[in-house]
Parts: sequence; structure tokens; C-alpha cells
Amino acid sequence: MRLHEIAHARAGDKDTTSDITVIAYRAEDFELLRREVTAERVREHFADIVRGEVQRFELPRLHALKFVLHNTLGGVTRSLDLDIHGKSLSSSLLELDVPETSQQMAAMMQQFADAGGIRPTGPTMTVDDPFFRYDRPAEFGVHSETIRVPMRDGSYLLCDLLRPAGANEPVEGAFPGLIYDFNAYSARMVFAGGAAPYVERGYVALVPSVRGAGDSPGHVEPFGVQEQEDGYDLVEWLAAQPFCTGRVGMQGISYGGHSTILTAVNRPPHLVAIIPVQALSDWYENTIYHGGIYNARIRDWQQATAPDTLESYARHPLHDDFWRERSVKHRYDRLTLPMLDIGGWLDQYRQAMVENFQACEANTWMVAGPWEHGMVPGQPEDIGFAGYLAWWDHWLADRPSPLPGSKVTSYEMPGHGWRQFDTWPPADSVITQWFPAADGNLGREAGQAGIAEFEQDGGKLAFSTVATDDVVITGGLEAALRVGVTGADGNIAVVLDDVDEGGTAVRVSQGWLKLSHRDGHDRIAAAEPGALYDITIPIWPTHHRIVVGHTLRLTVSSEDHPQIDTERLPGRIRVELGVATTIRARTLPDNTV
Repeated sequence: MRLHEIAHARAGDKDTTSDITVIAYRAEDFELLRREVTAERVREHFADIVRGEVQRFELPRLHALKFVLHNTLGGVTRSLDLDIHGKSLSSSLLELDVPETSQQMAAMMQQFADAGGIRPTGPTMTVDDPFFRYDRPAEFGVHSETIRVPMRDGSYLLCDLLRPAGANEPVEGAFPGLIYDFNAYSARMVFAGGAAPYVERGYVALVPSVRGAGDSPGHVEPFGVQEQEDGYDLVEWLAAQPFCTGRVGMQGISYGGHSTILTAVNRPPHLVAIIPVQALSDWYENTIYHGGIYNARIRDWQQATAPDTLESYARHPLHDDFWRERSVKHRYDRLTLPMLDIGGWLDQYRQAMVENFQACEANTWMVAGPWEHGMVPGQPEDIGFAGYLAWWDHWLADRPSPLPGSKVTSYEMPGHGWRQFDTWPPADSVITQWFPAADGNLGREAGQAGIAEFEQDGGKLAFSTVATDDVVITGGLEAALRVGVTGADGNIAVVLDDVDEGGTAVRVSQGWLKLSHRDGHDRIAAAEPGALYDITIPIWPTHHRIVVGHTLRLTVSSEDHPQIDTERLPGRIRVELGVATTIRARTLPDNTV
């Protein structure tokens, strides 16, 4: 898609300075405009004639951006032999590419804005816990300005600074600080809408753009050392300001959740507590390489957000130091501050949510809802604003606000309501096993033994059992398989479905493994054709009730697009059935729970 499909432009020049104003046709496309048409892109687009700075000014009431190009060669109009209205100049800029994935991202941002960010509306979640009903009235207006926050290397990040205000000016005094959604989505105005309710209740908020996004200089390199150092510097800069008490919290969703938890393990001295939402434990395992197999759906995100990673990630197919820099799993000893870890049982980071909780249980409270990846506002059982405010009031403002009533608040899928537990998996959960048999049965006891095979190019095995009582899966699952491959390597995908009496299937969970990664993702363990290997495939955790009469179905194949690439490796996968292959899960023994 070209820029001219969503905007029009006008341009002109005077002496050695030119200006271009780009106006979105529709108000809802303004966020896409802000995201895609950065000062850096404009400077690169006119690199042959621009030798100085390109400034970008936002005109949100007009749904427009204005760019001022300095030190052009003899004036843009004359050097390009343009007409006096600058039509050719504006037409040239309107040929910029706008990726479809960016349009989808902008739609998500707009959805977030339409939902009011995380506005102080009543939560829709149906759990009886004062933490999720907490509220207090707004006291202030909001003063906002765009500033440059200096980084330790002499560069800066562009940020929106929101301060409590009265009569349109910041009020005197010092307030607790929040770093709000440090991400690469060039949508500070939208996220500032989410930060505003805190500011109205006595917080000062900094809404930053990472390097290479939102007119912050540089290029986007997600979650690397530089970005982690920048997160540290943001916390310490805000804490040092006279309008801040020096007590700072950090929160964000998805990208912002990742940057939040990675900042925390770097331990900025003034970071007091965090709220990572849909956040990683390990960027390699959670996102890029599922079981050592490339995640097919992530490339569009890479192209839209950080195109350099299309090359750099492909150069690191094993879990090496490159990925350890982008992980918290080997640094859990540094993640000791209070953490409200929020995720969804339909989200791609639910494995990370559980891993982070289990590693840091002493200082973590986990909230797992029936949510897909993306903005929680507008999804069923919305957590609302209450819990976030209660958390910050407790840790940053020393107000008498509650913490969650239990360490774990979890929604039982697919529609069975909220439960609260003291730990995860629940302390009274037990291990339940299912054994796939040669006759296609998935039984509680080892069934018919034998060897089953499927072609990696489109083949699969399926096993099933009908539930005679309710089965509540709570937490960890794994597939212990004895497998071999007739080719050089093999991809194995394990999928569990809940199938109702009418044949409608709901996915319970899944796991994947490249056979050569069976001893870990940091090394290659070559597979000898014809040999059988005992492997364990982690299956993403869940909280799911399979009711009486429903069928639990297990599918084993080499394909699970778009969770993994469809590689169509040569050869067949051989699986030994009977006692050698097992699905294990934590379940609750009391079906009334």
C-alpha cells in the first residue's frame, strides 16, 4: 500500500528550507500516519537534496503531520524544477510504502484508543476481590509535552511527559512516576491516553518511543542491550526530576511488557514495582523459534517493526549469547521487585507468564484471563483500570489499597469463570497421563503398542478419548515421546483439542520440537535415520475444563502453521506407541472446583 491511499499532501519552499504537510483522509488513519511517516523516513526519502535536519510537527486536530526540511540544495522547488505549489514534491513523498501489517497495527492502536486505553471504567471481570474493584476519583487535569530524554551515550529518546495539572499548567509538588509502555509502535498519543487516568490521580507519566521509532533517533533493535540500558536510563531520569518523588513504576503490554521486565532485571535503583502484561521470559523460545522451528507468523511483525531482524534472527538459529541478552530466564535472581504478571490463556506468552511466576513466586502475583494477544480493553472479562491503580497506589503512593486476594487469579477456560489459588499449578493438582495407542485410542492406561508413522509433508496421527467426568487441566503439560525419523531431521508438533458433541473443536494447547534440538536449543544433536529417541516436548500451560461428553483429541504431525514454519522436511516421523509415549498434565482431582 502507498501513502497516497490514506493521505494527501501539499508542499512549498523558501530559500533553503522546504515544508511538506501530510493530511490523513480519515481521522482513524492518523495513527498509521504517525507510525509510518517519521522524520527519519522523510530524510532518507529526500537524501539527495536534504543535507540538514528534518523536523516533524504533529497537528492532531487536523489529522496531519508537517515536515520542515532544512539545508536543501538550492531549495527543493528549484532543484527539482517543481511548480510553485510543490505538487511534485508532495507526490514523491506520497509514494512511500505503508506495509499492510502496519495498517493492521494501526487498527489495533485505534481499537485501543476507542476503548479508552486502560480508562477508569468499571471492570467487567466477574471475580469477587476488592483489588479488582478498587477506585478513587480523579483530582487533576493533565499537562502533556513532548520532550527529549537524554541517554547515557549522548543520544536521546522522544517521550511524552504527562504531569498533573490545574488550569492547564503543571501543579507544584512531587508525584510518583510511571514509565508507560516503552515500545516501538510510534503511537505515543494513543498510549498517553492509557497513562492519563494515573496522572489525573496524582502520578507523573513518561510515554517513550524506543530508538528508531516515534522520531527517536537510531534504528529499532528489539530488547537488546541498548534498549535495556535505555529503559534503565528512563527510570533514573524520571526519578531525578523535581516533580517526581523518586519512586518509579513501569508497565506495558506485549512489546511494552517485554521492555518492562527486561528493564527490571537490569535493576535501576529507583524502579520500585512493575506490571508486565503479555510479557516474555525468553524472546527466542516464546516468539521467534518455537521448539527450534521458526515462528511463521512473526515475519510480518518483523517487517513492519524491525526489518533488520529478518536477517539477524536468521543468523542465530540456536540459543546463543544473542538470545540470552534478550531473555530473563537466566537472570531470575535479579527479578526481585514486586511484579503483577498479567496474561491470557489464549495468548502466545502464557508459557512465559507461568515461567516468570514460578521462578519469582515470592514477589509475583499472576492474573491469567480468557484473553488473546493484544489490548485487553474490549475483551471479555476485562480487568479494567482498578487493579492497575490499586497496585500502583500500594507500592508507589503508600495509599491503603489492596493487593490481589490470592497469588494467582485465573480464568477457567473456555467459559467456566474465575478461580483463585495460592500457587500455580494449584497445590492439590495431580499428574494425569494419557497414552496414545495403535488403535487411535487415548487412554488413561497404556494401550495397544506398535509403531505409527506419518510423512512430514502433510501427514499426521490422531488419538482421542471421550471424557466420562470433567477434567480440569491446571498448569504444566508435556508430551513424552519415543520417536525417530527416516530423514536427516524432523519437526514434531503436538496439538490438544477439546471437541464438543457436534464436532466443534477448541484448541487446548500445543507444543513443538525440532528433533535435532532434543538436547536443548543451544546445540545440534544429529538424528540417525532409523534410531528411536526419547524426547520431551513442553506444551504451553493452560487452565481448561473438558466437560463430560467432550472429546480430548491429540494430533501429532510436522505442521502447525502459523505457529511454526511449514518446512516439509523429507522423510517420515516414526512414533512408538503404548507405554513409550505419554501425554502428562496437571489436573484438579475435585471436579467441582
